[in-house]
Amino acid sequence: MRLFGFFHLKGIGGQIAALVVASIIALHLILTLSFLISRPDRVEPPPDGAHQLANAALLLGSAEPGERPRLIADVKRAFPKLEIEELAPGAALIVDDGDGQHLHGMRWRLGHQYKVAALAPNADAHRVGITLPDGSMIAGRVDPGPRQPRFWGGPWMMTLLFVLISVTMLGLWAAYALAKPLSSFARAAEGFSLDGTAEPLPERGPEEIRSVARALNRMQERIARLMSDRTKMLAAISHDLRTPITRLRLRAEFIEDETNRRRMLIDLDQMRTMLESVLSLLRNDRKVEAVTLVDIASTLQLIADQFADMGHTVHYEGPAQATAVARPDDLHRGITNLVENAVRFGAEVTIRLDVSGTKLTIDVEDDGPGISDERKEAMLEPFVRGDDARNMDDTAGFGLGLSIARAIALAHGGELSLHDRTPHGLIVRMQLPVWQQPRLAA
Repeated sequence: MRLFGFFHLKGIGGQIAALVVASIIALHLILTLSFLISRPDRVEPPPDGAHQLANAALLLGSAEPGERPRLIADVKRAFPKLEIEELAPGAALIVDDGDGQHLHGMRWRLGHQYKVAALAPNADAHRVGITLPDGSMIAGRVDPGPRQPRFWGGPWMMTLLFVLISVTMLGLWAAYALAKPLSSFARAAEGFSLDGTAEPLPERGPEEIRSVARALNRMQERIARLMSDRTKMLAAISHDLRTPITRLRLRAEFIEDETNRRRMLIDLDQMRTMLESVLSLLRNDRKVEAVTLVDIASTLQLIADQFADMGHTVHYEGPAQATAVARPDDLHRGITNLVENAVRFGAEVTIRLDVSGTKLTIDVEDDGPGISDERKEAMLEPFVRGDDARNMDDTAGFGLGLSIARAIALAHGGELSLHDRTPHGLIVRMQLPVWQQPRLAA
């Protein structure tokens, strides 16, 4: 492993390290620019009028009353722009309602013993009156000067705000750059199909992400090739077995013993049915039927009528019309498998449909012996047959009906589950969404 392999820009670690370094450099540049703008090392400007008047008031307030006329004269000569003067006691003053920033600064500098107010004699709006601690009053002209920037308007606050926004945006970008490939992996896994219609995952991004995408695409290719080889092999075996089964059936017709002939024909029919069931399960893995708007209620009523015509007691309970987006042939096949299992073990079967919000529920109920709780999950797997209570006829099925129905439910974005019926029997519940995005495979 290279010493600086971590900082390889094609990898996730290198990109994160580069992002941190770039953020530090950008922060230093911003701080340097703020320093050059604010220049805390430059010479302070001379005090303004408010500062000079406040210092004069402190000087006069600490002096003896007899010394104040001389001090006022000295201040006038030193700072003629202040136009400082001592006001006579009880002089009529006009106090302005304005309260500028310079008055706040003077009050803070003088303290609570001095009272500061803005005076407005004639048209001069910049005169300020100060009451000394002993009650004497002085007045002077104050130029408010330039307004000092507030803390949140200064360069330091702007720097902090810019750093916060920059770090937040960089963090969001990094999170998006790392989470987007993971979302692509999830979509690719959900849309994986064995018919080759799914697009391969794009191999872009950091080196680690590209390696994972490349491995996922190869895995999908191997799975599809394996399933295709399995289907072809079993289809060839089924095709090759049909011919000897047919020959055996023809030879069985010449057996004189009626009992032996009937048993042999039953065994041959069972072998043929088993081959067709296996091929049907394999075709369901590869078949992709387009979704369309289907009247679920009419489909269930049709299935109930078909089984009733064959002499079974099958009822439909539910709304007269209920539409949903589904694959019509697959749905018909899945419900038919469930009803076939129900009429095999029960005397009376009920198909119930309930639509609530964005989900529809199809229940196939029978009054048979039911299935034990520890066997319910295993019954949904292929080639798993019922327990002793439900195995009344060993030649009746091959354990594929529920697994095919479950695969169809999953392909529709739903689920299939088994429940007990009161007082006895089984409820097979298929829950499907009313509206769904097209999915390629279960």
